Amino acid sequence: MNPTAQYWKGKKVLITGLTGFVGSWLAEKLVELDADVHGLVRRHAAGGFDNLERVKGRVKMTDGDLSDTGSLLSAMKKNDIQVVFHLGAQSFVPYSFAAPIDTYQHNIMGTANLLEAVRIYDRLERMHFAGSSEEYGLVRPEETPITEDNPLRPMSPYALTKVAGDLMCWTHFKAYKIPVVRTRAFNHTGPRRGDTFVTSTVTRQAAEVKHGSRKEFELGNLDAKRDFSDARDIIVGYMLAVEKGEVGDVYNLASGKAYSIRELVDIACRHAGVKPVIRQDPARMRPSDVPLLLGSFKKAHEKFGYEPTIPFEKTIADLFAYQEQKMLAGK
Repeated sequence: MNPTAQYWKGKKVLITGLTGFVGSWLAEKLVELDADVHGLVRRHAAGGFDNLERVKGRVKMTDGDLSDTGSLLSAMKKNDIQVVFHLGAQSFVPYSFAAPIDTYQHNIMGTANLLEAVRIYDRLERMHFAGSSEEYGLVRPEETPITEDNPLRPMSPYALTKVAGDLMCWTHFKAYKIPVVRTRAFNHTGPRRGDTFVTSTVTRQAAEVKHGSRKEFELGNLDAKRDFSDARDIIVGYMLAVEKGEVGDVYNLASGKAYSIRELVDIACRHAGVKPVIRQDPARMRPSDVPLLLGSFKKAHEKFGYEPTIPFEKTIADLFAYQEQKMLAGK
């Protein structure tokens, strides 16, 4: 099922994290459906808009910052916002181990500030909170595939912030009737994914091996298994959740398939035409890691027809092409 053009046409939408990896794909899809798309930009900020090249001139940027409730409220009032997608976050798990307080401040207080602005604004049709499968954390083998009822056992500071934001949204729905719908997306990737994330690291290194600037892959835990989706599928899930989901409820967005990092390397190597020579780097190992994340999207499928459509092989092929092009351009 696809988002309904009639629902989104002319809809005034604010995206936090608009210039990021997922935010940019969401903006493109919304613009395609003739939505009126707005994003936040810090006053005096410069650059950082490369991901929006395809929708240049078709999205509007407003002064605002997740650390400032007043600016968020002003952005909503000024633009008569009807829907908010809350994607803005410090989302790199290893950084959250190195800088937990910064991650807490940005993610937890950012969500709290946005919820307060929405509460005062009191004219929003829907708010979407982009949660994460990392919230489930320590998952026992017999608990897979993971449903929305699984216990939340976060194993990183980042995961903890997503649990906090998720529960804050639930509390504000119950206490203040904020029309929020929550999703917990499992790992998602594709072109534009930040270089620090594992799929980008692997495809970038594959491109470097192909072109002779490196001889081997340097990676951390090769046995961790993740449920990977394409970001272009995930943003459709976000939109369907807003359009057809139950306010206050939560929905997993997943592929229902898990791949190990070793399998990811093999796929990238096939597209690069190279052999996988791997050296495990202890510095790339996390202090605590989740061995398996495999999700069930049954609830989202039954409620609003969510169904991933892009095979993992194509996602990695597209990401490899993106990373190779960047590398050859010296970026």
